[in-house]
Amino acid sequence: MKSNFEYPDDLKDEFERAKKIEQFSIVFLIFTAWVMYVTMGNSQAMKTEWVDDILSLMPPISFLIASAIYTRGRNDQFPYGYHRVVSIAYLCSAFSLFIVGGFVFTDALLKLIKAEHPTIGTMVVFGIPIWQGYIMILALIVTNIPIVILGRMKLPLARKLHEKNLHTDAQMNKADWMTALAVIFGIIGIGAGLWWADAVAAIAISFDILYDGFKNLKQAVFDLMNQVPKDPEHTKNDPLLKKISEVLGREEWIKEFSLRIREEGHVYFGEAFVVPRTEQRILQNIRKTKAKVSLLSWLIYDFNLIPVDRIETNQ
Repeated sequence: MKSNFEYPDDLKDEFERAKKIEQFSIVFLIFTAWVMYVTMGNSQAMKTEWVDDILSLMPPISFLIASAIYTRGRNDQFPYGYHRVVSIAYLCSAFSLFIVGGFVFTDALLKLIKAEHPTIGTMVVFGIPIWQGYIMILALIVTNIPIVILGRMKLPLARKLHEKNLHTDAQMNKADWMTALAVIFGIIGIGAGLWWADAVAAIAISFDILYDGFKNLKQAVFDLMNQVPKDPEHTKNDPLLKKISEVLGREEWIKEFSLRIREEGHVYFGEAFVVPRTEQRILQNIRKTKAKVSLLSWLIYDFNLIPVDRIETNQ
């Protein structure tokens, strides 16, 4: 096992770039939340957008906090290092997303049941009265153009860095601009006299938040339960597992084996129980095979070969 973790040289610049993007995201999201707050009026959908912007702060903040911790070396109290702080940060982000999605849905549904009629008044800008709905729509368009750009910048970095928090943040950025479109339709609906349009738009927004929250929350819990590592989209097993099995299968000294790999933050820990054909040069064979497996990817942080006389069903 390595004493600590750093990205390989070809990814260190990408990691620094990701941190700068997340730092900018925090500043911009705070500004966006302020804009939503001063322009929301009585619009339920605008309030929902404001809550969504506040929620969107969680992934970049958790990413930066985890980035300052997980590179610490292992010690007597944490013999495996601090890698799982990344998984914990991912769980916090996903849980917050899911809880707020439920709150938004409940709040909007109650307003729809009570048949509350929201109104959008006028604002005086440079002495000219303007319908506040126009101001809301302009604020939504202006603040969400950078969100689209930021999301597209984060997604490829998340794949390269195997960073689920960053991937969740990119998904939330996508949800932000989709939410903004729903809010715009709600504002237009109120202007057209459709009192229910605002609440319906908020409910539609909450479904998107709930779906993303549940999907990421489930995966965050599974990661902490040592599920087989998945790809960034959580749809299939990481192809690296098949490559490890292929390397072990080509080793002439291994008769049969059982592979176990778990995810610890960005990196993988695991072992293979192997039945050797012969005990001659067993230590040399283990050392050489471990080296071959480690060369497959920087993701393989701690991998061990354990010789056994037979493969048990629980191995």
